[in-house]
Amino acid sequence: MECLTCKSISGEKRISPGPTIHEGKFWLVEHAYPCQLKGWLVLVLKRHVKALHELGQEEFMELAALQYKLSRLLFDALDCEKEYSICLAEAEYFHHIHFHLIPKPKGLPDDLRATRIFAMLKVEEKDAIPPDQVRVFCESLKIKFKQASHVND
Repeated sequence: MECLTCKSISGEKRISPGPTIHEGKFWLVEHAYPCQLKGWLVLVLKRHVKALHELGQEEFMELAALQYKLSRLLFDALDCEKEYSICLAEAEYFHHIHFHLIPKPKGLPDDLRATRIFAMLKVEEKDAIPPDQVRVFCESLKIKFKQASHVND
């Protein structure tokens, strides 16, 4: 089966209009697209793996550090109510392990809470955040991530 995540990682067909926010040893941080929610991040394993039990300890450790830093950066940048971290890797063409780190906005309607928030990801490009706004957000978060990395190292 074709893997759109692998195509995006290789640069053959990028998913996000924004730049990669962070490239670690094992994980990339990208902005989901198309979507209606600014700050919807995707942490993508650089190698093709379909199940969590296939991850090594170092891959899990880097993932934990990323979620730690990014959840705080999303809160600071967007003043979200909380952050969702979700790994399903079951959508067609997206069986490659990835985590969604989603800033849940304050006042989110009940019909979009929990996994129903994926309705904000399953949108046509015309209904999504404009690509230029995604690029600006990614650039800003990339800078803040580097600054936080220097402070926390």
